[in-house]
Amino acid sequence: MPVDTPTADAAPNPFMIGITLKAAAGFDAAWLTPRVYGSTGEEVAKRVLELVKALADNGVIDVVSSASVKMRESHKPMAGDAAPKKFENGRVVTKGGSGSASASVPSGDDCPHGRKLVDKGSWAAMFCQAPDKSGQCEPLWRQNDGSFKAK
Repeated sequence: MPVDTPTADAAPNPFMIGITLKAAAGFDAAWLTPRVYGSTGEEVAKRVLELVKALADNGVIDVVSSASVKMRESHKPMAGDAAPKKFENGRVVTKGGSGSASASVPSGDDCPHGRKLVDKGSWAAMFCQAPDKSGQCEPLWRQNDGSFKAK
């Protein structure tokens, strides 16, 4: 599709939409995240349809999916790799690995912002991820039994 030469006072493509084509619900699923530009909203919408059709017709989606599977199959975790993550009850939680019970948010935790695990070996805590420090929930500290609770 030819692109018109912009005038000095107009942006060449003032409209942009980014789309995400995700192979599955998990965080480890393959993603394609192209951006489509146009001079009008209608042009962008038409270009999105054209792009998705071209990606499918030319096998791009299949190739990316196959490459993602191959990458996961050949990946050997290194020390320090984060444990797999999962989305539960509106929050990202860490699961798996050694001590998986201590890495997940305790049931009954009412923090709506999500928590980040900080494990320093001798101590560990789950901190609220609210952007405003004054609005953060109380940290949950690792107990002797491996569970987490507020002090």
